[in-house]
Parts: sequence; structure tokens; C-alpha cells
Amino acid sequence: MRTFVFTAGTAVVTGAASGIGAALAHGLARRGSDLVLLDRDAERLDAVAAAIRAGHPDRRVDTHLVDLADLCTTARVAEEIQARHPRIRLLVNNAGVALGGRFDQVTMDEFHWVVDVNFRAPVQLTHALLPALKAEPGAHLVNVSSLFGLIAPAGQAAYSASKFAVRGFTEALRHELVDDGIGVTSVHPGGIATRIARNARVGSGVAREEFETGRRQFEKLLTIAPERAAEVILRGVERRRGRVLIGWSAKLPDLLARIAPASYGRLLAVGMNRLAGTRVPGAGRPAATASELPVGDVA
Repeated sequence: MRTFVFTAGTAVVTGAASGIGAALAHGLARRGSDLVLLDRDAERLDAVAAAIRAGHPDRRVDTHLVDLADLCTTARVAEEIQARHPRIRLLVNNAGVALGGRFDQVTMDEFHWVVDVNFRAPVQLTHALLPALKAEPGAHLVNVSSLFGLIAPAGQAAYSASKFAVRGFTEALRHELVDDGIGVTSVHPGGIATRIARNARVGSGVAREEFETGRRQFEKLLTIAPERAAEVILRGVERRRGRVLIGWSAKLPDLLARIAPASYGRLLAVGMNRLAGTRVPGAGRPAATASELPVGDVA
């Protein structure tokens, strides 16, 4: 497949108001793409769009305010995008949310919220916009999964379930769309310094102080700038990479899961807790462990 061409094409990016999404929007604008940006944070989304318009006045920048947890609204916005942009060269499903707590500490409504935003919304948008991608020669699709789409630590049942689903969905599409000339990339970021951990919901059965302690510990692991992550993703798109892992915080756990697929959990917990400065769970369970908080990789 030929190298991806960014110039004179339209790119759709979800979760574009901050973090990796905002950095992707700026990176795409620098490369010559027109933009369609989606997010639920109106103020931040407007600020990103205004900055891009100021720095790149020749770029077309459209914004859509949407909460991807609302599947009906997401479907309507997808129809609007398709009507206004019948040819889309790049779709980046980046938006994501997180939920703190073990499976027995969260409600089914909380669990479904994570799955709706992280998995069902990308599926819905991809299905709606696929005709526009097929109409544009050399188009590309990016779905941002996670480190936790490669491994599934304790306390991440909802998040990992949604991100493993994204990974499987993306891999199937990679095989299905190759004959259409559409490249497909699955992205697995490690510890990216974004707002996802800060904005994570707390499971109904989790004590707030327990979650806050774990969140502060976990933020020590978020060392990769969103701008760096965005550049890695865009280089992967340009080179038509099927899978992009960002940082050793993604690559090492991936290797660990390949070597010990059924028993990596204990080793992972040891490593993450040491990095975060917490004690390893043993006879007594700590108030919170790093593995029970989301990696700050999207949104």
C-alpha cells in the first residue's frame, strides 16, 4: 500500500479537545489536512479549533459537539459529517473514557457507559463513514485501543473489555478493507500524560479517597507527552503500519503478555507498583494499586 498522503484531504478526529486528540488535530493541520473535530467539551474544542484556524488559515476546520455515550446523537452527527464530507481520507477514533474500580465495585450502567464510548461509538462512526472512506483513494482508519487492549490488569474489567474489543474490531477491518485500498491501524499507547485518569469516573462501590490515592500514584507513570504520541501515530499512518505501540510502557507489557499469557498479572502488578511507589499487594491489600487505574492514553 502506498504511503499515506495528508495534504488536500479531510481527517475526522474524535476526542479532539485535549490530549492525543488535540495533538493529532494540530499535527494533521501542519501536514495539510482539513479537519472535522468531535468532542463533548465545548470550551476546549473551540479553543483547539481557534488555534488551528489562527495558525493555518487555509485549513477548513469543522467542529461537532457530541457526547459519544449518546448513541442516537452520535448517529445523527455521523450523518451530518457524511453529508458535508462525502470523501474522507482519514478517520481517527481516539475518544475514550475510564472507570475506576473492580468489576464487583461498578454498576452495569457504569460498565456499559465505558463500552458505549470506547467501543460502540467507534463502531458506529466507522460504519457510518466507511462509504466516505471508500470513496477516497488511499484512505486510512485509525482506532486508538490502549496498553489495556494488550493486557488486562485487575481493576480494569470495563476498560480492558472495551479496548480489547476495539483491537479485535480493528484487526478484522484490516483484513476486510485491504482490497479496498484502505489502511487500518490499531494504536496502543502506554503512559501518556492526558486527562483520562483525572476525568475517570469512580465506580459506585469505590471509596473516593481510595480512588484519589491510586490516581495520584498512577499519574507518576504518565510520562509521555501527547504531542509525542500523536507524532508516533501519524508516522505510523504515513507508513501504513497495522499496529502502533507507543512507549516502552506499552512494548514491555506486550512482550510480557506474549511470554506469559496466563500469568503476567502478578509480574505486571509488581512492576507498576514499584514505578508508582506503592507496595505490592500481598497478605494485606493496599488502599489502591496502580493497576486499578486507567493508563492516560486518550481523550
